[in-house]
Amino acid sequence: GEGADIDAPVIRMTAEEAITELRAKIDKLGPVNMMAIEQFADLDTRYTFLTTQRTDLVDSIAQTNEAIKRIDETTHARFREAFTAINAYFQQTFSTLFGGGRAGISLLDETDPLESGIDIVASPPGKRLQSVMLLSGGEKALTAIALMFAIFKYKPSPFCLLDEIDAPLDDANIGRFVEMLRSMLDHTQFIIITHNRKTMEIANRLYGVTMEEPGVSKLISIQLN
Repeated sequence: GEGADIDAPVIRMTAEEAITELRAKIDKLGPVNMMAIEQFADLDTRYTFLTTQRTDLVDSIAQTNEAIKRIDETTHARFREAFTAINAYFQQTFSTLFGGGRAGISLLDETDPLESGIDIVASPPGKRLQSVMLLSGGEKALTAIALMFAIFKYKPSPFCLLDEIDAPLDDANIGRFVEMLRSMLDHTQFIIITHNRKTMEIANRLYGVTMEEPGVSKLISIQLN
């Protein structure tokens, strides 16, 4: 009994110190937020929403990248197909317009065809194969016409408008140009702006603009066939 009386004040002091320490810790916590549980629920809902949105976004990015990959593969394949066909047509149209010779197109960067430039090489009859930049002005014009017709042959359309495309051509080249147009008339209707009589000769109808009086234009038409 005597030992218990001695220990009682010690135990009481220890308990009071513990209570004081706990109260101090509680005071340090500050006022109690009675809305904490509700706020936590709101934040948890927001977190779940944002997590779902992030997952959807990541999935969308993956799907988009896959779609881009498929489009790139399809685009590369179609470009290669078109490039090969146009190159073959270019050889034909060039040979027809020049009365012989060789021509072709090549990619400057084979590893990236969609971003690569294109080099045009041509060899008119009697000349070695060279860059189109080394040709004369008339040869450049005829080569450009040959390439245009090659592209047109790959993707023909019912109508084609040509604006003085024959202007730089001499009489010999005009004849071959006209024959090429004539060979395509079954599938395409050409509307041609020209001052060349030989080109006019293959037309079914001619339209002309005259000025009988100064400042007054007059439209005339002639049915040839």
